[in-house]
Amino acid sequence: MTTQQKVTFAGGEATLTGNLFLPDTGAPAPGIVVAGTWTSVKELMADRYAERLADRGYAALSFDFTGFGESGGEPRDVEDPARKVRDIHHAVTFLASHPSVDAGRLGALGICAAAMYMADNAAHDPRVGSLALVAPWLHDAAVCEDAYGGADAVAQRITLARKARARFEETGEVEYVPVVSATDARAAMPYDIDFYLNPARGGIPAWPNRFAVMAWEGWLTYDSIALAPLITQPTLLVHSEDAAIPDGARRFHAGLAGPRDILWTEGVQFDFYDQDPQVTLAADTVALHFGRTLR
Repeated sequence: MTTQQKVTFAGGEATLTGNLFLPDTGAPAPGIVVAGTWTSVKELMADRYAERLADRGYAALSFDFTGFGESGGEPRDVEDPARKVRDIHHAVTFLASHPSVDAGRLGALGICAAAMYMADNAAHDPRVGSLALVAPWLHDAAVCEDAYGGADAVAQRITLARKARARFEETGEVEYVPVVSATDARAAMPYDIDFYLNPARGGIPAWPNRFAVMAWEGWLTYDSIALAPLITQPTLLVHSEDAAIPDGARRFHAGLAGPRDILWTEGVQFDFYDQDPQVTLAADTVALHFGRTLR
């Protein structure tokens, strides 16, 4: 049996809200912090993976980052890598202090963009004993140029971000565009992506589908590939050639300083968020990884 508890804990700037999934083991269990895609709330995919891990014997915490979902903090819905890394650090602190968690066995699971943030925290947080990344989005400047249409297109987004930041600092107003849209060319992802637009999948009321334009600069200048040589913890990647930027995953994996493993499977990026067999395969593989490495 798995139980779910609504929890709150202190973040660096605000109170954070999460869901703690606990296995019925009768003893403190290894603790895993779980987070998902950029702009996501916990209900999109982090809850799903956290519950799967609890079913497999782990105490797993999914949570909303500062300014997202049920967590506090302003401005809202701003993708800020540095702030998200700090939030993960506070989530680890919360797990380590929970009576149902074995503080000596803590791991981290990042899906898509949270792979970068979990990796960043793991590189600087020795409490994290093991790292797992599912369908990881791992980028640096070269990857961003490939993903966003070249150096000029990246520079244009950074210029837009700086203008939006200046407007926010002057007026307090945040300029938003859709995260995903099939009709709005300004969207962060101007595509018809079923996962995000389908109410039966990720298009849920808790996720407002808005991207703060001023966030482009922090996102596009973030270098997660450079983190790999700083990570000595055992690290697993689960990915697919048809998922997002497999070359970034390969380069990150090759640069890791500690024990490393990678499972190449099948499926597009969004399959790993809520579809089987991808979710079950990933959850099983991640659980086995944590079982081997959190001892």
